[in-house]
Amino acid sequence: MNIHEYQAKELLRQFGVPTGKGAPAFTVDEAVKAAQGQPGPVWVVKAQIHAGGRGKGGGVKVVKSVDDVRKEAERMLGMTLVTHQTGPAGKLVQRLYIEEGTAIAKELYLSILVDRATSQVAFIVSTEGGMNIEEVAHDTPEKITTVHVDPATGLMPHHTRRMAKALKLDANQGKQMAKMAAGLYKAFVEKDMSLLEINPLVITNDGNLVCLDAKVNFDSNALYRHPEIVELRDLTEEDPKEIEASKYDLSYVALDGSIGCMVNGAGLAMATMDIIKLYGSEPANFLDVGGGASKEKVAAAFKIITADPRVKGILVNIFGGIMKCDVIAEGVIAAVKEVGLQVPLVVRLEGTNVDLGKAIIAKSGLNVIPADDLNDAAKKIVKAVKEAA
Repeated sequence: MNIHEYQAKELLRQFGVPTGKGAPAFTVDEAVKAAQGQPGPVWVVKAQIHAGGRGKGGGVKVVKSVDDVRKEAERMLGMTLVTHQTGPAGKLVQRLYIEEGTAIAKELYLSILVDRATSQVAFIVSTEGGMNIEEVAHDTPEKITTVHVDPATGLMPHHTRRMAKALKLDANQGKQMAKMAAGLYKAFVEKDMSLLEINPLVITNDGNLVCLDAKVNFDSNALYRHPEIVELRDLTEEDPKEIEASKYDLSYVALDGSIGCMVNGAGLAMATMDIIKLYGSEPANFLDVGGGASKEKVAAAFKIITADPRVKGILVNIFGGIMKCDVIAEGVIAAVKEVGLQVPLVVRLEGTNVDLGKAIIAKSGLNVIPADDLNDAAKKIVKAVKEAA
């Protein structure tokens, strides 16, 4: 789960982390009021969407008068902001963050994430702040330093000394880094974050460290422990199909292709997506119904897939272990009878109760294309979609 920048900064301030000071605004008048409540004479008007690259898309503007705050608020609110992370469809701007200006001497980069290869928390720092970290990693990887923190010991002084050295901080700034890193680490662990990115982390003209931006992702599997975080969720920033999927505990991610996929197991789902690409088409989604899905859950998954207008064909690929093939068959049939079937459907079943599942589909009278294995299924759905085009 993601939250907005202003929400992330408010959360970090609770852990003693210095951030830029500002206030959210949902209307032009609120934006003006927020600016008037700050000393000025420089303000930053920031569009709040769940995507990076806002500045390049016109979603971050530095202004020097309250009148200009009003003008930028009028321009941004209701605009569709397109960045390299939103895709061509962009995101609708429905809220702003009005922040007091900061005199910047140097921009740095800092992020925290879980390194699954080492089962440790990793701090990533670089002197090249304000840029896409992917570009820095590609062009000048030597300017990126990774510091691993063993959860058994937690953050230690030697960790922050390494970060301070990598960022070329002076003695005073090194002390600030020790305190800031401790607050960031505490927030990351206690709130079950999966990513905390500060880009840029700035050194101000008076030599202080300030988090000028903040991007936070939370582990959705741990949200049951944090009702206060769930309250920050902005459903308008999420795909309606993904919201619907979350109601049924389905692992669903919308993609840009034309073949809808319903699979059980994340590994099999990834393999299904790969083989669709191998045969020249693109998956429209990642959808894992899980190992013990009910008939109702399967029906819900099928309806979510068919609700996507980009879907021109559907591939159901089930390997029954805990999941029974007859349950899948019954769920698919129930959903088709409710919403209809306007596109080709290929079903590949294998495993527990496979013969019963195939018999149920065969007797349903539906126009379903059976497949013997995954390779056969992928070939058939790609061919069927091309012939139907």
